[in-house]
Amino acid sequence: MKIFSKILSFMVLFFFISSCEEGDKVFDEIQANVQRGAVLRTINVISNEIPIGNNDSNFSVEVEIQDQENGKLVQAVEVYIGFRDNTVADGETDLDTEEVLVEILDPSTFSIGEFGLPRTTYTITLPEMVAALPISNDDVDGSDQFTIRFELVLVDGRRYSFADNSGTLTGSFFSSPFLYTATVVCPPKPPTPGVWTVEMQDAFGDGWQPTTADGGGPGLVVTLSDGTVYEIGLCTPYEDPGYDCTDGASSGTTTFTVPAGLTEAADFNFRGDFWGEISFQIITPNGNTVADIPAGTEAGSIAIDYCKD
Repeated sequence: MKIFSKILSFMVLFFFISSCEEGDKVFDEIQANVQRGAVLRTINVISNEIPIGNNDSNFSVEVEIQDQENGKLVQAVEVYIGFRDNTVADGETDLDTEEVLVEILDPSTFSIGEFGLPRTTYTITLPEMVAALPISNDDVDGSDQFTIRFELVLVDGRRYSFADNSGTLTGSFFSSPFLYTATVVCPPKPPTPGVWTVEMQDAFGDGWQPTTADGGGPGLVVTLSDGTVYEIGLCTPYEDPGYDCTDGASSGTTTFTVPAGLTEAADFNFRGDFWGEISFQIITPNGNTVADIPAGTEAGSIAIDYCKD
């Protein structure tokens, strides 16, 4: 079982650390020769949805530098952006671009967060991204994506970014992806009336355990403007999750209904992913997938791509 194995691993690590004598020469020598690195932790993804044609729309994220010297090992944070043309049709030119350097951030200008580490909020608008790339406003369509990548430059010249990631750094507990995507979406509209479908997966094969290690509560909550609430997720064997979950350890399908003529809007809220294993797709009554959520996604509102419906 996943929980047992992780607890066992922790106990073994604790035993090993506890058994080391203070001042052990071999241990001290290893520590003295460890090369210190750095990560850029995600505090909050503020905006990663770009409504098409809205010049005020932007990508915005709050990040925090973490290293062994409280951020002093990092001398600069470089920001790169690129463009993914996801709407190229037959016979059209693929407008995917190479990423370009758009800004160099000085960590000395960052504020100090609650853990004594440098934090900043980085924001870039749709017009700024278009101006930096070899594309025009007419080239940007629904479902296209801008990529935003951060790269840490250390005082000794070493660099850390997306290519240096591991599963530990990209998990939901300690999230340091370095690379983000901002999806271009159509303006919100009333959800299509009828039966919607949610396809759900769990990478470990033991159901959904959002937010906590032992399950409890839905992973996805859909709230209609008429007050109707749907709680959605895969059942977990570890405890009664407390809602009408869907059977299926590795995958499952459920539906919910949007009444005709009564629903002006719908809110899709993802409650979180404690283990980084939950993924799902939201499909409209027209059979179109308007959200494809990968494992490891941060908790928060789900961006619905109305251009696809």
